[in-house]
Amino acid sequence: MKIVAINGSPRKNGNTARLLEAVGKEVRAAGVEFEVFQPGHRVHPCMACYHCLNTGSLRCVQTDDMVNDIIAACIEADGILLASPVYHGGIAGNMKCVLDRLMLAAGCGDNQLHHKVGGALCTLRRSGGMETYQQLLGTMDAMEMLIVTSDYWGAVHGADPGECLEDTEGMEVACKLGRNMAWAVKALAAAKETVPPPATAHRTMTNFIR
Repeated sequence: MKIVAINGSPRKNGNTARLLEAVGKEVRAAGVEFEVFQPGHRVHPCMACYHCLNTGSLRCVQTDDMVNDIIAACIEADGILLASPVYHGGIAGNMKCVLDRLMLAAGCGDNQLHHKVGGALCTLRRSGGMETYQQLLGTMDAMEMLIVTSDYWGAVHGADPGECLEDTEGMEVACKLGRNMAWAVKALAAAKETVPPPATAHRTMTNFIR
């Protein structure tokens, strides 16, 4: 069993990275693999060319960044943890690029993400945490994923690298999320032996054009 985390921060060893290190320790201690992907700032936006949908390739036509590696890892994973810093009240721009391409290639055709365990965290200096957290949750909500939470919202404060570790409550919330996600992927794996998953199908697309 494995949980994949996407670090949407362009900073190396920043607060989002430190946060995921702590969460990863909890996940691994529970007997679940944990791998972090950090695509950095050199990420292309989705071109809405629909090549991934038209071909069913489960890959993006743009191949010179890390996004296809992330798509493949998320398809294979049992759980996906999305983590982003807050940039002007929302997710970081490069994280948005990753999520747009991931969800289109892996989720909007033959959905490879449904019934996977999902979780979200964000790091922030002062405000915008709830908006960013809800953006991340909303992405998974549209993919028929099973969203796991902690005992408070997943926003951890810190500006300078490492400062998030001083947010005691925030770190406890994040680590609990890691434990809950590890438990959830193990529970789902055990349940598959006796409880068949519900049927799923493409939803009817209705475009409101006048």
